[in-house]
Amino acid sequence: MPQSEILKKIMDNMESAIVGKRRVIELALVTLLSDGHLLLEDVPGVGKTTLGKSLAQSIQCSFARIQFTPDTLPGDVTGMSMYQMQTGEFRYVPGVVMNDILLADEINRTSPKTQASLLEAMEEQQVTVDGTTYALPELFMVIATQNPVEQLGTYRLPEAQLDRFMMKISMGYPETPADEADIVRRMVNGEPLKKLGPVSTREELISIKEEIKTVTVHHDVMAYAVEIARNTRKSRYLSLGASPRAAIALVRAAKSRAYLEGRMYTTPEDIAALAPPVLLHRLILSSEARLEGKKEKEMLQEAMRSAHVPVL
Repeated sequence: MPQSEILKKIMDNMESAIVGKRRVIELALVTLLSDGHLLLEDVPGVGKTTLGKSLAQSIQCSFARIQFTPDTLPGDVTGMSMYQMQTGEFRYVPGVVMNDILLADEINRTSPKTQASLLEAMEEQQVTVDGTTYALPELFMVIATQNPVEQLGTYRLPEAQLDRFMMKISMGYPETPADEADIVRRMVNGEPLKKLGPVSTREELISIKEEIKTVTVHHDVMAYAVEIARNTRKSRYLSLGASPRAAIALVRAAKSRAYLEGRMYTTPEDIAALAPPVLLHRLILSSEARLEGKKEKEMLQEAMRSAHVPVL
């Protein structure tokens, strides 16, 4: 049976620091369970960094945070070889990627060269420094944040980098005045993150990730995910649709969502629920679509409507 109770404890623990964002918390956990990486894009002050920290603190694992700035170097991310005068040799000094969870704050404020230093780590689970390859921790996940406003002095993530993120989500403002008042009350009475302790271990998460590999995906469910991805590539309003890598990410995420809900099989609802956060950031509107005021969300909805929903 799925160990979904452990995952529920993690989400409940995170909710002690994040108010009214259960859906966002679930998506973050699904990304971690699916060997994916998460991009959080939203305005300042809505809890992006808090989400990343609360996830890491809820699991007894190694964690690092790096604040990206224009002068951040690739070596700060991947690590570097430093000369040791005592031995006369070079020794590898690990960078921040050598942790289970890496919070990359304001990733769009650093140079493209430094952004690119994350590519190999995110895709290959390894880094290469001075010709030597170093494996990353088994639980490795990048949670990157960026602000959609104040674009002066920022570097837009290229499509290749965006495609490495399994999901792109937004926190959004508190939904009700009561939620916002609760956030203010908690912060005034003390920093919630300081009181947040682990409720699970990295070993338990690694074990759960192995179990998720055995979740069943019916052929028709997989075909449904593939058809949605292919439909985006047929749209005249999209100059770039979802790639096969996007379809793979969608199915992997669906397996994790099913497990989170206590099931060892996926359903079409898993695919439909995760299609927006998994696919939207991979779509690029054509010039014709921009002139007509179309949005990526509309194009994805059209692709989903055109796909055959299997009945299991």
